[in-house]
Amino acid sequence: MKTIAVAATALNQTPLAWNANLTNIHAAIFEARAAGAAIVCLPELCISGYGCEDAFLSPSTHVQAWASLRESLAFTEGLVVSLGLPVFHHNTVFNAAALAVDGKLIALVCKRHLAGDGIHYEPRWFKPWPLQTRDLFRAPDDGEEIPIGDLVVDVGGVRLGFEICEDAWVARRPGGDLSAQAVDIILNPSASHFAFGKREIRRRFVVEGSRAFGVSYIYSNLLGNEAGRAIYDGQTLIASAGVLLAEGPRFSYRDHLVTVATVDLDLTRLSQSRTTSHRIQLPDAHHPAVIRADFEWPIARTTGSNTPIAAWEKSTAIKEEEFTRAVSLALFDYLRKSHTRGFTVSLSGGADSAAVVCLVHLMAHLALQDGDATGKLPFLLPCRNVGDLTHQLLITAYQATSNSGEVTRHAAACLAEAIGARHHELDIAELHQGYVDLIGKAIGRELTWDQDDIALQNIQARVRSPGIWMIANLSNTLLLSTSNRSEAAVGYATMDGDTSGSLAPIAGIDKAWLRKWLRWLETEGPLLESGHVNIPALTLINQQQPTAELRPAGAAQTDESDLMPYPVLDAIERAAIRDKRGPADILVLLQQDFPDHPKAQLFQWLTRFFQLWSRNQWKRERYAPSFHLDDQNLDPKTGCRWPILSGGFALELEQLKAGLTTP
Repeated sequence: MKTIAVAATALNQTPLAWNANLTNIHAAIFEARAAGAAIVCLPELCISGYGCEDAFLSPSTHVQAWASLRESLAFTEGLVVSLGLPVFHHNTVFNAAALAVDGKLIALVCKRHLAGDGIHYEPRWFKPWPLQTRDLFRAPDDGEEIPIGDLVVDVGGVRLGFEICEDAWVARRPGGDLSAQAVDIILNPSASHFAFGKREIRRRFVVEGSRAFGVSYIYSNLLGNEAGRAIYDGQTLIASAGVLLAEGPRFSYRDHLVTVATVDLDLTRLSQSRTTSHRIQLPDAHHPAVIRADFEWPIARTTGSNTPIAAWEKSTAIKEEEFTRAVSLALFDYLRKSHTRGFTVSLSGGADSAAVVCLVHLMAHLALQDGDATGKLPFLLPCRNVGDLTHQLLITAYQATSNSGEVTRHAAACLAEAIGARHHELDIAELHQGYVDLIGKAIGRELTWDQDDIALQNIQARVRSPGIWMIANLSNTLLLSTSNRSEAAVGYATMDGDTSGSLAPIAGIDKAWLRKWLRWLETEGPLLESGHVNIPALTLINQQQPTAELRPAGAAQTDESDLMPYPVLDAIERAAIRDKRGPADILVLLQQDFPDHPKAQLFQWLTRFFQLWSRNQWKRERYAPSFHLDDQNLDPKTGCRWPILSGGFALELEQLKAGLTTP
């Protein structure tokens, strides 16, 4: 029986943070070696960081990446290690996996399929490596010639091949060709961002790939908030011949994770021989596809380090659990990598700002649970408990105008006290009225709600911005804005007012689901090692109807009366923006999904959505960076591109209206 211990790793890297990235790489290799692994698969572009963007086109990036690779070779003695980096070859940048064997660089295998949809822009920087093409790369430091391209590496009689991230997501995976070349183990170094439900998809293609190709499969991934917007859950997987052998934990606050398992090569080789569809592929004599390296394989001395699946992963509220952990980890990494000392939030007493401060509080819970995570924040004083940690990391302020009510003030104060935030109450009524009087005097008339509704609403939101920014500046904290995706879709936010902030942590989630999450958090909450963590003080938030609270109390203003019911708004947004459907198709869908509303009312809401969507792209362009959570992201920099100026669906809506009125 031929057995080999293999390791899949997760790394929390940062673009262009050369020393920190190497520290994590070397620590992961050291831990894998200590666990008995002979093969170590590190994530895609782990040396440079995946999110370098246009820095991939900078010569200095390639100089530093190559120097880091050279520095890492000494750590691979006695091991087989895959390290990801950008490579400049033939005046082209490629996304490569460098395979080091016993301290020597043996081959550079390049990615064949580039991710260019949704959050990804890889074709802007890289070119796909052509199928069955091989070449020699001349090292920039010493001129060493290294095989590069679409390669298989025979290491001491064990054949290794690569599917690099997107390669495994396409219809014609490289794994089929690798199986035809009798590959024993496929390494998949990935930078696969988190999205709801993605864990099961990865498990399927790893396990099914190992079965269909008759191989052992090692899947590595990034971890945490690498570059600001994308979140990586750190999922690692090892499968063999259709069986999942090991899976690492997700959403860890550690800098690296190592998952180890022992694979049986005799089992996978026999699996290939039994597969009737298996066809051999012999290499061209002039362009050998197989690179050979001598290596003495150690006797596998590990039974693996598979971590039992966490109890929360089995929750019926898995989306709520994932949202909590993904955004909390992203906030923690954003905080430490931006070298700031906490967060400041304008806490209105409504759902959105409540969700933001609760996420910060849950971040504190999870950081304390995950070992020495708080040690990464050197400014912290010793923490006795989670309330103490939240108190050090979170400042909130309720800013009242003459239109603010006691309900929201009390709700904000109670929530801040419940989670331990440093809370302020600021009366800005005089500032607000001062602006109203100033402009009224300048234009020579008194401003009224009948004539100046939008301006009078917006000035209240904007007058809140300077004070909260000042608090953030004085405390060297990040100001978090509180806009959600539903409001971003229709521009229901005041620029330079409630959109003020350095980061928009909930701008990737819709309002209807966010309210559901708050109700869950009030009564149940995420399952931590100590049990469920809920926040009963949220009852004061959840019993309210969402309101901007910018008109006088007698107006009984609510968000949904200004716009439309949030479930309707979210349904239109999904159909129009995610699914790219036109107004006529969407009206049919709305009639099916919301039969209690008259067709004329649905058409009115549909028209309002498309008009507001088209007019407010400029707002979405100016929103603070947000986290990517699913394929409905509206962030124009990482998700939904849209013209700032457009026809606004005027013709389509006019045609649809004419059809409604035709007998």
